[in-house]
Amino acid sequence: MTNLLTYQVYENVAVVTIDSPPVNALGIDVRQSIVEGFKRASADVNVQAIVLACDGRTFFAGADIREFGSKPKSPILPEVIAFIESSPKLTIAALHGTPLGGGLETALACHYRIALAGTRMGLPEVNLGLLPGAGGTQKLPRLVGIPAALEIITSGRQIKADEALKLGIIDRVCESDNIVASAISYAKELVDQNATRTLVLDRNEKTAEHRGKSEVYDAFRAKNARRFRGFKSVENIIKAIQLAADLPYEQGLKRERELFTELQQSRDSSAQQHVFFAERESSKVPDIPRTTPVRPIDAVGIIGAGTMGGGIAMNFLNAGIPVTLIEQKQEALDHGISIIRKNYQRSVKAGRMTEEALEARITLITPSLDYADLASVDLIIEAVFETMEIKKEVFSSIDAVAKPGCILASNTSYLDLDEIAGATSRPQDVIGLHFFSPANVMNLLEVVRGEHSAPEVINTGMRLAKIIGKTPVLSKVGWGFIANRVMKVRGYQTDNLILQGINPEIIDKVIYDYGFAMGPIAMKDLVGLDVLGRDSNERTVESVLVDMGRLGQKKNGGYYDYDQNRQKTLSPLALEVIREVAKEKGIEPVLADEAEILARLLYPIINEGAKVLDEGIAMRSSDIDIACIKGYNWPVYKGGPMFWANSIGLDRVLKKLEEFEQRFGSAFTPSPYLVRLVEEGKEF
Repeated sequence: MTNLLTYQVYENVAVVTIDSPPVNALGIDVRQSIVEGFKRASADVNVQAIVLACDGRTFFAGADIREFGSKPKSPILPEVIAFIESSPKLTIAALHGTPLGGGLETALACHYRIALAGTRMGLPEVNLGLLPGAGGTQKLPRLVGIPAALEIITSGRQIKADEALKLGIIDRVCESDNIVASAISYAKELVDQNATRTLVLDRNEKTAEHRGKSEVYDAFRAKNARRFRGFKSVENIIKAIQLAADLPYEQGLKRERELFTELQQSRDSSAQQHVFFAERESSKVPDIPRTTPVRPIDAVGIIGAGTMGGGIAMNFLNAGIPVTLIEQKQEALDHGISIIRKNYQRSVKAGRMTEEALEARITLITPSLDYADLASVDLIIEAVFETMEIKKEVFSSIDAVAKPGCILASNTSYLDLDEIAGATSRPQDVIGLHFFSPANVMNLLEVVRGEHSAPEVINTGMRLAKIIGKTPVLSKVGWGFIANRVMKVRGYQTDNLILQGINPEIIDKVIYDYGFAMGPIAMKDLVGLDVLGRDSNERTVESVLVDMGRLGQKKNGGYYDYDQNRQKTLSPLALEVIREVAKEKGIEPVLADEAEILARLLYPIINEGAKVLDEGIAMRSSDIDIACIKGYNWPVYKGGPMFWANSIGLDRVLKKLEEFEQRFGSAFTPSPYLVRLVEEGKEF
């Protein structure tokens, strides 16, 4: 018997309990222990039912991440599940915590399932570019039906116990605190009732109505086409679920495993697994131990009630943290709060929030025109116009009123945080908290570490990100920090390609086909050409279009014309402007196929990322990947620019950059760090 297994018998019920902290992951020792426990219970003539349970904070929470990338040892999970299903005794899974992935698949091997109230279960493999590979796609549809299974498995969402009961995933919810005692009582009750011992794999009543109906799956694909675009795992999941209706269980299970293996060996799955681990790693700061103190943030002040300030405020309101919102004029303050209310009202209308919750959030706002009202808050975030003079004036003012220990944070996108901190008497309390627009939606929070930022202030910023539902990435001070800096070069190259006669529609198509939700030129129109060019005095295509009253989608079109349904067509007027500006600048047209366009747009991002690493602005290449994915919606199944570069081959990237440098100049000069990596045969 392994030391992970406890075997106990209560009258006629055997309890097989596994305890493998922290989350009872299904590693080799756990799998062996389950088999060992079931062997013993199955052989015990006095046992009529077996309860499978876990000690600690959760029932099996999924695969053991330590086994990722290596060949698992026997018994593999499908073998364990088959062993449970072969038991001659009545079997009950006692669920608590978060039975996810293989954990839920293990539970589905039992005849019955009881869950503690508050348990959350699901099959989240899609988030790793995989599908449930131990029967999940074949069994869940048999319990919940095809439509529900499609939604649950392709989303990977977690299902609360009460919903799981209604869907038929579990058979009972335990309201007491003792799931094992409740499971034993339930087992005895089932034995006394001579309950049926039908395994999930033998149930077909909820799949029969969809047998042979391919239109059901086609409709689901069409309905979710935008969300699913590019994800191979989703397509394989849909195929596998269809098999649950169309084939006998054993045939469906065999094909599920083939579809799983196909994904497991794909670059897309490797990319998504990279992102999974990179996101976990991004919150760790090597020279700041987790034992570093954290300052309590019980009240926040935000200066600026515009689009950015209001969006930032919503993050704290959602977390139940009171916000004092500061503006210069009452009209601006009222307008800012009205926008916050309208944003919440959209959630109410969509059914994601109640009116009571909306009002509760609004009551957490204290509107003010006086900096003195910030005297008691724990954190002040500046979200004013992106000008150094204004930022320094604001920081000097809040320095005068903020209490000792209050953290002073700037939302600057590009400016020197150390210069801003120099306007205060406490640079050790100053950090950057760079939110991305819209701040209440975008997941990234760049925590910017100033030269004098105290370790506990940095640690507080990184921990605070999690509290308000953001993914933190630490950056040192440098123009544009991480995400804006590396992605800005794509904008430069977009402008160059346009002036060199490359059709804007082709540029947008190349980026869209790569996996981005929108091409860079369509994005310009969406953001607003007046916004993009407001700090430039140079005569550009955009400045000419703005002078003509063409601001993008919001007014008269931009590069594209738009109909009443926002469907776009390339503007002949914009093409004429492009030709005129190119002629004025003496720019000759070039020819480029789609592969070259992609390289010219994205290889400079890789190169800039190498510079960011070389300068120590980012700690890890994976942090750059997370910043681009969370801040700029880089397609997750590509893994981010640095992972993608490794998958292409850094030697290939370097060679193409050198070619572009010869043809187009210093914008493509390779980073010395990239050159060193290639010379040493290394990767990011």
